[in-house]
Amino acid sequence: MSSTLPWLHPERVAALQAALRERILILDGGMGTMLQGHRLDEAGFRGERFAEGHDSQHAHDHPGACDLKGNNDLLTLTKPDIIRGVHEAYLEAGADLVETNTFNSTRISQADYRLEHLAYELNREGAKLARAACAAYTAQNPARPRFAIGILGPTSRTASLSPDVNDPGFRNVSFEELVDNYNEAARGLLDGGADVIMVETIFDTLNAKAALFALSELFRARGSRVPVMISGTITDRSGRTLSGQTAEAFYYSVKHIRPLSVGLNCALGAADLRPHVQTLANVSECYVSTHPNAGLPNAFGEYDETPAQMAAVIGSFARDGLLNMVGGCCGTTPAHIKAIAEAVSNYAPRTPAAEEKEAA
Repeated sequence: MSSTLPWLHPERVAALQAALRERILILDGGMGTMLQGHRLDEAGFRGERFAEGHDSQHAHDHPGACDLKGNNDLLTLTKPDIIRGVHEAYLEAGADLVETNTFNSTRISQADYRLEHLAYELNREGAKLARAACAAYTAQNPARPRFAIGILGPTSRTASLSPDVNDPGFRNVSFEELVDNYNEAARGLLDGGADVIMVETIFDTLNAKAALFALSELFRARGSRVPVMISGTITDRSGRTLSGQTAEAFYYSVKHIRPLSVGLNCALGAADLRPHVQTLANVSECYVSTHPNAGLPNAFGEYDETPAQMAAVIGSFARDGLLNMVGGCCGTTPAHIKAIAEAVSNYAPRTPAAEEKEAA
């Protein structure tokens, strides 16, 4: 990924880099966790635009009978006030960076709801909502700028593994198809004003490489770039991603694009992620991030780790110099983010290995 291209938003990049040198920055928490609290039904997800039997100019947007309940990304269009409210709740709790509601906003993932044609719009409008919330909070306190992270999720398919145990060579997606999906999504995020793009919840590094290639091509075509964050997922206590990489191997497979940060999120709670974050902190020449779940899910798929419990563990990460950015994933709320922000506030940010080499 060319480092010779100019920044798309140079003043925002400068502000972000200055903040990273100064303190541990706070990411937001779970989006789905917050949306579930609204208990929206099918009509709630559809809104006016996708109402069943609606004969407006948008009636063509959703042909055929298909439930839309559960498509959280669609709420960017049908309930933007709710999404903006989630961003504001996390900013109020102390988040420096908020993530767009675009985890599943690719054609591949939206195909489950027959809404593939909305991929670009979902990303553009998702970025607009996050950017507007950040701009409002920055205006209140210019000394503490806030930043919108455009999210590229893993999609619902994997390029490295077969979905058919009887046919290990079969793939239900190609590298080229993933690149096209990520290119479209990233165009929307950039057009909506995202300050940074994060390729996150990476369980298959080949998918991530498709996303990174798409970003590289898009930046080159536009003649400008934004910082890129990368966050992988250790799927269980084996300490490996779903496609088999350790945290260290994962880092070395993506470091060539010179990301702003490499980190880990989801799947595990903070305590179980600790050794793998430690590994990244030891080897990474860029910044390190983590946004773990609120513990492991219980028998009902819910997360029981309290803000105080989670903050106590993450506070030890900061004390030991492992972190540059930290937040929460599944099960976390503004209360978790507030507690985490307080727990790390007295600790200096980690110094990247590259900076240590330059100082030697």
